[in-house]
Amino acid sequence: MSQRVDSVLVVDFGAQYAQLIARRVREAHVYSEIVPHTITIDEIVAKKPTAIIFSGGPKSVHTEGAPSIDRAVYDLGVPILGICYGAQLIAQQLGGRVDRTGRGEYGRTPLSVRAAGALFGGGMPDEQQVWMSHFDAIVDAPPGFTVTATTPEAPVAALEDTARAIYGVQFHPEVVHTPYGQQILQHFLYNAAGCEPRWTMSSVIDTQVDLVRAQVGAGRAICGLSGGVDSAVAAALVHKAIGSQLTCVFVDTGLMRKGEGEQVVETFRRNQKIELVHVRAADRFFDALAGVTDPERKRKIIGELFIRVFEDASGGVEDAKFLVQGTLYPDVIESGTSKAAKIKSHHNVGGLPDDMDFELVEPLRALFKDEVRAVGSELGLPDEIVWRQPFPGPGLGVRIIGAVSREKVEILQHADAIVREEVKSAGLEREIWQAFAVLPDIRSVGVQGDERTYAHPIIIRAVTSEDAMTADWARLPYELLETMSSRIINEVQGVNRVAYDITSKPPGTIEWE
Repeated sequence: MSQRVDSVLVVDFGAQYAQLIARRVREAHVYSEIVPHTITIDEIVAKKPTAIIFSGGPKSVHTEGAPSIDRAVYDLGVPILGICYGAQLIAQQLGGRVDRTGRGEYGRTPLSVRAAGALFGGGMPDEQQVWMSHFDAIVDAPPGFTVTATTPEAPVAALEDTARAIYGVQFHPEVVHTPYGQQILQHFLYNAAGCEPRWTMSSVIDTQVDLVRAQVGAGRAICGLSGGVDSAVAAALVHKAIGSQLTCVFVDTGLMRKGEGEQVVETFRRNQKIELVHVRAADRFFDALAGVTDPERKRKIIGELFIRVFEDASGGVEDAKFLVQGTLYPDVIESGTSKAAKIKSHHNVGGLPDDMDFELVEPLRALFKDEVRAVGSELGLPDEIVWRQPFPGPGLGVRIIGAVSREKVEILQHADAIVREEVKSAGLEREIWQAFAVLPDIRSVGVQGDERTYAHPIIIRAVTSEDAMTADWARLPYELLETMSSRIINEVQGVNRVAYDITSKPPGTIEWE
């Protein structure tokens, strides 16, 4: 059986960095879970955390209705670290003073360490840079606390009560702009809270294998493969647990990237030896989409038809009572509720019908995307699957603006393959969240050879992101853009112009539709 790992609760007070805090804790190989500040003491006790971290937040502790937490949390004997707003809340609730000094601190700020305490030391300098984002400041530490660091405008930039194992920092150790931030977090986790770094992908696999076997027992499970990372890793993990009791259904819509359908079949049926039902349904999808230009209608058509095809195929799997889904932790967080396990289409194209009576198996629901990739590698999936970029559920149907046709899909598949090949050749594949081609519903005049042409443009979209909640356009080298443009125009029939999208999210979206 797998060994229990330590667990840290990250209490979210509305911070933009709550997920980042959770990720940094996991980078220290300690499991973390984000919970709302409305969590009750009984709920905290039931989770048996090894430590608790209070996140920052946009409010002032003096604002009416500002987020708070039950003061009984300080009596549980569980080590606590408050960050920014979280530190101010600790100070206010335990008898210190938080005041508006009239001089906030934002951005890089010099920090002076007055005492190493539990958080500093270990070779860290007494003078260091930290990232600040506050207007209020802790003016007086609560009784029993020691001030361990200051900044020019924050007389209490770090404080601790080692007797009660309660700590606070006014700055943000979780961001890269605080150079020693990860070391400070690790001092809290390892030294102050006594956590052991056991959260590894091997431990995740062992734990999930045990849980899946216990849940499924002697039953049968099905998994809808989309060709994406999440469903692929979920399938491989469940297959490790229950072997031949799993059947995968791959619906080939004809709207995937170039060569992906064949690769899914090769990887799962031949290499992973997983029973795979391969449904070739491209004709049905092209017929249903003929002449449809409205983006929402296209999504609905693709989603509903996918469901029908999946239903037909899964109906042939006798006695299947379990449905495997690649739900990830951000999906759970965004739902804001434990009811995040509503059946969502594995293809992200609308929900599966309520009358499909399956019990969900979600072995990845505690993981972030980078952790899912690590699990996939550990399970032996090829890099072509593990490092595949995110892909929209409706496939190329939403990257073709206007009506979808076989001809347009072939043009886009070819152009998109060139974009991805060149990004990979430039060694940027793992630095970029997504890089792809879009086919807009226009034509433009061009000159190729001695002839004027009237053909399609291709728009290249490349973004950097950590979680797709926000994204910035990728600053690709001009030489790379030139190579992609030249290849697309020379190699893709029907294209005579290439443009590069330099819109961030927000205000734009990652996909064009």
